[in-house]
Amino acid sequence: MEPGQVRTLLELVRSGEKSVDDAMSALANLPFESLGYANVDHHRALRCGFPEVILCQGKSPAQVAGIFERLAATGGNVLATRASREHFTAVAATRSDAQYDEISRCITIRQLERRPTHGTIALVCAGTGDLPVIEEARITCDIMDQLTESYYDVGVAGIHRLLANTNEIRRARVVIVAAGMEGALASVVGGLVEAPVIAVPTSVGYGASFNGLAPLLTMLNSCAPGVSVVNIDNGFGAGYLASMINRMANRAQESNRS
Repeated sequence: MEPGQVRTLLELVRSGEKSVDDAMSALANLPFESLGYANVDHHRALRCGFPEVILCQGKSPAQVAGIFERLAATGGNVLATRASREHFTAVAATRSDAQYDEISRCITIRQLERRPTHGTIALVCAGTGDLPVIEEARITCDIMDQLTESYYDVGVAGIHRLLANTNEIRRARVVIVAAGMEGALASVVGGLVEAPVIAVPTSVGYGASFNGLAPLLTMLNSCAPGVSVVNIDNGFGAGYLASMINRMANRAQESNRS
């Protein structure tokens, strides 16, 4: 349940449009609801600003569908990551409004009005093979009401492609960089922009890339200040963190204006 939903519920009780018993019923499953195989955290949005996100990897289609349904029943937005077509089929059987993105492997439902924040998150991707990771980041930012701009296939092997977009990328408040192979792109971007850079090493590569370990180490050893690193292929983590940074920046601006 989102903070705005709780506020609306309390205002309805105050105005007499909803009884205390009705409100108690609506809040009955806070802070969590046991499904036997999972404890669904309905309190997450109140604590962290966004509902619990489902990691489908390792879960059966029936389990994902059950968790998804309970989260959606609260009326908030829902995001599930690392979902297969089988996971989506199970979810869609009970939620026809669910959407599946083949590239990012994300399932989403948007039930709340979009409230885009100020400031843009730039999504910078080294190569087409990194698209599943950077698109997972984009979907995450989108469901969290963030504005994004995408700059794909701008790896260092053809660095002129990146430099052609430098002015646009510099206008972003946060930059996410996804790269495999040796992962040098994050350091290059970090040396060009003022915004914080969130580097995502991907498992794209072969031989000595060690399924993403090589770019992970490159990014961790970046000589460019302002570069932070998330785990290999963790587009969701990068998108979530970038959204948090931008949200906090928006709150600071609103506080200064008031």
